[in-house]
Amino acid sequence: MIPNVLSIAGSDPSGGAGIQADIKAISANGAYAMAALTALTAQNTQGVAGISLVAPDFVAAQIRTVFADIHVDAVKIGMIATAEIAAAVADAMADHSDIPCVLDPVMIAKGGAALLADDAIANLRDCLLPMATVVTPNLPEVAHLLGQPVATTRDEMAAQAQALAAFGPRAVLVKGGHLACDDSPDVLFADGLMHWFEGARTQTQNTHGTGCTLSATLAAIMAKGVPLPAAVEQAKHYIAQAIEAADQLDVGHGHGPVHHFHQLRSV
Repeated sequence: MIPNVLSIAGSDPSGGAGIQADIKAISANGAYAMAALTALTAQNTQGVAGISLVAPDFVAAQIRTVFADIHVDAVKIGMIATAEIAAAVADAMADHSDIPCVLDPVMIAKGGAALLADDAIANLRDCLLPMATVVTPNLPEVAHLLGQPVATTRDEMAAQAQALAAFGPRAVLVKGGHLACDDSPDVLFADGLMHWFEGARTQTQNTHGTGCTLSATLAAIMAKGVPLPAAVEQAKHYIAQAIEAADQLDVGHGHGPVHHFHQLRSV
């Protein structure tokens, strides 16, 4: 059977990030994609022009309605925007701790716009991190969550992954794309062990939505029953290929999207 994956995130009308990227990534990785919207954004490849939030009660209603009718095999949580939405998501998910949950702590858009209110960080740490099977921050995000400087070495990456695990997620995947080096390493802290995933760095400006895409892909793979760390290995391979093929697309004048369907077609 094809597994069902629910994404809880904001909308990106340009299609490169958010719910739109999640639906593409989940579908490209062999699962059925569902979506509960937390926010509408007015954005394109050059930046975010505006954000309109969905009422927290309605966010929770979307989630509960899906679970009331459909068997959900995994959940991906992305942009939550506010403390109230974080609390609503945590409450709606409280009875579903038995399914894989991938939390992508979306804080800042590629163009620099803030996507998480300052007062929401505590709710994210206290309410959502403990229910996550794996949390997938990049270097600025994990530093912000911990109140520490951004890691500049592999040792600092590993230390911050372990520190974030103290907030309750079963595993922490820290993405090293922001490291000033020729490669792009990620580190997974799970079951008391560090697992490193190496990757070549592709020279392209078309990296809009990479975090959304990786976390949604990871949720789709885990929905099939693939355990950590093997699921991370598969997800990293997919996103690396999607970035490598990104220049086949011609979308916008800023940070363009990755090629989610590189496995199915070329353009």
